[in-house]
Amino acid sequence: MLTQPFSFMDKSLNAPKKLTVVIAGAGGYIGSWFIEKYRDSYHLIGLSRKKVKSNPYPEVEWRQVELYSITSTVEALKGVDVAIYLVHSMNASTRLNQGSFEDTDLLLADNFSRAAELNGVKQIVYLGGLLPDEQEDSLSRHLKSRLEVEQTLGSRSAKLTAIRASIIVGPGGSSFDMIKNLVDRLPILMCPKWTESVTQPISLQDTLEILDFCIGNPSYYHKTIEIGSPEILSYKEMLKRTAEVLGKRRIIFSVPVFSLGFSKFWVGLFGDSPPQLVSPLVESLKHTLTVHSKYKFSGKELTYLTFDQAVHFALESKERPNLPTFHYSVGAKNTVRSIQRFSNSNRNSALWVANRYAIWLPSFFRFLINGKVTERGDLGFHLLWGKKPMLQLTQIPDRSDEQRQLFYITGGWLVKRFDYGWLEFREVLDSRYIISAIHEFVPRLPWFVYVHTQAKLHLWVMNRFKKYLSKKS
Repeated sequence: MLTQPFSFMDKSLNAPKKLTVVIAGAGGYIGSWFIEKYRDSYHLIGLSRKKVKSNPYPEVEWRQVELYSITSTVEALKGVDVAIYLVHSMNASTRLNQGSFEDTDLLLADNFSRAAELNGVKQIVYLGGLLPDEQEDSLSRHLKSRLEVEQTLGSRSAKLTAIRASIIVGPGGSSFDMIKNLVDRLPILMCPKWTESVTQPISLQDTLEILDFCIGNPSYYHKTIEIGSPEILSYKEMLKRTAEVLGKRRIIFSVPVFSLGFSKFWVGLFGDSPPQLVSPLVESLKHTLTVHSKYKFSGKELTYLTFDQAVHFALESKERPNLPTFHYSVGAKNTVRSIQRFSNSNRNSALWVANRYAIWLPSFFRFLINGKVTERGDLGFHLLWGKKPMLQLTQIPDRSDEQRQLFYITGGWLVKRFDYGWLEFREVLDSRYIISAIHEFVPRLPWFVYVHTQAKLHLWVMNRFKKYLSKKS
């Protein structure tokens, strides 16, 4: 017997009270379609980095959030029962972003997990991708990152429902659009070896129905499910079937090579997709991505749409979700974010790492940099013995603990803006790693000079610090 989703009773009306559901990534493909279809079923809250100017659906609340900031994320999740997490950091939010998508996604997921716990959020529903039945070390960067996000979101009090989906076929979906654009633009498709890999594409409609079924459903707390239609298709077969639906005659054949460089170029150029999306996706296609029997969704009977039916809907549907319009973001243009991950085999605390950094940096540059601590605890790094610091950091005790150390950037002649940027060290994934990150840093140097001097020096210094920590391990 199925357990029905939970609800709260409004005693004054003696009727079920709608669950308050927040969507991180609400403006994306799945988030916007979920709002379009289920806006009357829940009290929906969409999260956006920009402030809403006009809202087509007054019943849907929109909250402005900076997901890189724990404080901002905590504020955004107030009063929430269930959180849907659809965030993928494929696009940079600052002019210079020094950090891989894996480390960025890991930090964002950790922020969200912390904020959910502080607000007593009951459930996080995470929509990720299918994973192969292989050891974690053998996974592509993209798939390993999806698993890390899944593990991080489920590491605290909020109960995680991890939904791993195959390619989602529907209007506006980036993965299917790549297939459609390749078929539309190329009369002859010479398919690399990876196009023989198989998966189980699923329609947008079926995905949304399963997502809705899992929300507030205790049977899916602390549970991983994998979703895909019963059809098992290769990517080459999907290209052929899409061509048939489009009514286009295409010559499609395979070549026995698996060249990542060629594949990325081919898909990026003719699939009309950005490199930051194409690269990790193509790397993942070396795996067979089908639904594992252990995780197969069986909560309700579904009449899955076939691939052809899903393609017809994706191509012929004129309907698109109604999204709000947003105010133009006003702020410092030359902002920098720099995120680095350190292995932490000794399980050292973030407090220990932050203290070692404050000691190590002046000793590493012993003939150039002098570290000074003020009476109130500010840490300044001075060139030689100059009175004015190059960089001044102020620790924030009430927002720091042993697992996370937070410092505001409060001064220094290398800094242009003192009111927002911050540095942090934090433990992630059960302290397997330490993340070091600078956020919203605005340099005083001219941008061209900064990019080719201070920015490169910072990365070099952090790599040296990483080596120093590994020796300590």
